[in-house]
Amino acid sequence: MKTKILMAALLSGLVMTAGAVQAQEQRDRPDFSTLDLNGDGALTLEEMQARGEARFADLDANGDGALSADEIAAQANARATTMIERFDDNGDGALQFDEMPTRDERRAARMFDRVDANADGTISAEEFEQAQERMGERRDGRRGHGPKGRG
Repeated sequence: MKTKILMAALLSGLVMTAGAVQAQEQRDRPDFSTLDLNGDGALTLEEMQARGEARFADLDANGDGALSADEIAAQANARATTMIERFDDNGDGALQFDEMPTRDERRAARMFDRVDANADGTISAEEFEQAQERMGERRDGRRGHGPKGRG
């Protein structure tokens, strides 16, 4: 019973930190050449998905191909701390409901389709750069509109 409660708490923590993960990934967004694993000047869906596999490998501290409760908890704790630091608008060290990020989850295939402007199944350096500019414009457009760009 305690194991089920622990796992539920850990999974809840991971869900709650999804916004922080997304925010961190946006800050640490890799450049085109990092994502273009075969160096052919175009991104495939498989190359984009490989990034998720690499993140999993990073979480797997002991390299056994599975995430233990301890590995998940360590990552969840680090991300929860980052999330609180980023979104705690009133500075009380905790997040109230109105401080929680409300970003929709984005799946790799959906993002890939948006970036692949000519729908040829690959992302060129130009399409990648255009997507980066669009994201930057959206981010810049939110600045100065209330706390953390929300409001």
